[in-house]
Amino acid sequence: MKTKNLMACALALPWLAGGSYAQQTSDADLRAGSVLASNCANCHGTLGNAQGAMPSLAGQSKSYMVEQMRQFRDGKRPATIMHQLAKGYTDQQVEMIAEFFSRQKSAR
Repeated sequence: MKTKNLMACALALPWLAGGSYAQQTSDADLRAGSVLASNCANCHGTLGNAQGAMPSLAGQSKSYMVEQMRQFRDGKRPATIMHQLAKGYTDQQVEMIAEFFSRQKSAR
């Protein structure tokens, strides 16, 4: 039990110290980003390498992907389905997904 409490405190410290998510990406966040990003595979390909005309996400800039997802979510960028999908993610989840894809190697 003490180990769990220490771990929770260690994870909370960056937030208490004013650190942002972008500055503090843990292994757990990367794994969570991987799980969230698996929802994108049907359209954007496994690990973000799309086939055909769909845009690949692998290797894209994290800040660009975050901005695009927020625009979809907020209805500022037109889409057929992305605006509906993006509404299901919090800002932190969008950051985790973007971090995951930004770390993938682009096949194109």
